[in-house]
Amino acid sequence: MPQPLLHFIDPAHDLWRRAPADTVAPAPHAGLVLSAEQWHAVRGHWPAELPVGVLWPNDRPIEALAPDLPRLELVALVFPKWTDGRAYTQARLLRARYGFTGQVRATGDVIADQALPLWRCGFDAAELRADQSREVAQRALQWFAAYYQPDVRHPEGGRLHA
Repeated sequence: MPQPLLHFIDPAHDLWRRAPADTVAPAPHAGLVLSAEQWHAVRGHWPAELPVGVLWPNDRPIEALAPDLPRLELVALVFPKWTDGRAYTQARLLRARYGFTGQVRATGDVIADQALPLWRCGFDAAELRADQSREVAQRALQWFAAYYQPDVRHPEGGRLHA
């Protein structure tokens, strides 16, 4: 049975870099991840050919980002605490309602046990908390062979993950 693919990000080797928090309107360059405030400051003049990502907080409605999704290659959703599940809903909305095809990344307080629910809700990448094991997270993706409930990847439910 094929294993779900969830990419675990190594921050030291990540091609995406967060813009400095103290910069209101960063200079455009490829592979930059902007805060929601930074994105709103530059979105009107950001060059269309430059890949850009947005770090979106879980206390902001994802609907506010919907008009900009065709311009984004990455949306990083924040888990301030691993027990706060609002980013799961945001990811599901990005995939199922808005058809976002770019990378949806989990950031913040992300633990290995979250790997399978992350994947089922539409995340395709995760930055694990520093004390978490990638090997444990990979094993977590194999905990169940089938699901009765539908998810973003299998809206009809009851399918093996593939």
